[in-house]
Amino acid sequence: MTGLLFALFFLFMLLGVPIALAIGASTLVAIHAQGVPLMVVTQQMFQGINSFALVAIPMFILAGDLMAQGKVSEKLVDFADALFGFLKGGLSLVSVGAGMFFAAISGSGAATTAAVGSSLVPELKRKGYDPASAASLIAASGTIGVVIPPSVPMIIYAVIAQQSVSKLFLNGFIPGLIMGLGLAAIAITQAYRRNYPRGTPLSMATIWRTLKSASWGLMTPVIILGGIFSGIFTPSEAAVVAVNYALLVSLFVYRDLRLADVYRILIRSAITTSVIMLVIATSAVLSWTLSSWQVPGAIAQAVLSLSTDPYVIMLLIVAIILLTGVFIETASALIILTPVLLPLVTQLGIDPIHFGIIIVMGLAIGMITPPVAINLYVASSVTQLPLERITRAILPYLLGLICVLLLVVYVPIMLGWSG
Repeated sequence: MTGLLFALFFLFMLLGVPIALAIGASTLVAIHAQGVPLMVVTQQMFQGINSFALVAIPMFILAGDLMAQGKVSEKLVDFADALFGFLKGGLSLVSVGAGMFFAAISGSGAATTAAVGSSLVPELKRKGYDPASAASLIAASGTIGVVIPPSVPMIIYAVIAQQSVSKLFLNGFIPGLIMGLGLAAIAITQAYRRNYPRGTPLSMATIWRTLKSASWGLMTPVIILGGIFSGIFTPSEAAVVAVNYALLVSLFVYRDLRLADVYRILIRSAITTSVIMLVIATSAVLSWTLSSWQVPGAIAQAVLSLSTDPYVIMLLIVAIILLTGVFIETASALIILTPVLLPLVTQLGIDPIHFGIIIVMGLAIGMITPPVAINLYVASSVTQLPLERITRAILPYLLGLICVLLLVVYVPIMLGWSG
């Protein structure tokens, strides 16, 4: 029956069926063929989304959309330019720095790519930067959006694996920072090779001015994460606080949004949330089915039979995660892979929090690997460049991010990991 389930799933995917429907339909046919009462489907779908932690997902999505549509992203880009623009190829570093700043606000890779790209692309073109390379760097920087907290994929993983959202958020900072440093190193190398110009001269007055202007946006992660780690509120409550703060800043401080804009953003965020929730609900049925058929245990035993060396097995797991991210979007891949791989990594003695960071990072890299590659599509839309050109230019950044992922896998203590 497992073969039938996966055969139907990949058939539906090839036919272009939406991922939620592909998961739900293939699982429905497989369990019906086994004679399981179909009432189980609705029960498991409801159970899959019946979690208080999931309340944070629509709220963080809405907060990120509100910040992305207003002037917050522009203020962050200006601040990053004041810090890094004086260096050779400084705008490349601004792309990475602004991506990291916005990552701490949005929790979304696509939102980070769109916000930074729309603010920086005209200036990058004007200064003579290679358009495809600049677009690919912005897309690669967008992957940090789901690693530096708050992170929607981390919340999904925490619910599936029954782990602490706060611990996942706490352990996402340093890996996200090293991802940014890795991208920055590659960008600087390319800047010297292509003789990119220097940007804004270094000025403490400019840094102070842009810092004051961007402070409202920079306070968002301080309020959210400070409240979570201090125990003042839960991650779900923090998400609601983030929405209220984003509304306050956008409507009354920067005054860059009108009520009509807020209504439009609410509709878009609701659509995004409904898609994610439907994927979670149908994937819960798939997870229950695989568990009842003892598939995760069988896969664990099969992989362990290949090698007893945990380093080799972790390399295989990383390959599986990266390959899955190529074909399936992040939330769906996370829900499918976690129940299958988590029993295996726990047998290897890997802490579930550490594995959560690994799988989120691995699937984040999938955001820049076609054909799914949502960050590349966003970057292509923002820059009006063909996807093929951006895909060719993304290769150095892709390899750099994979190296950072392997560093997180094999040297967790160096990265400040705390269980």
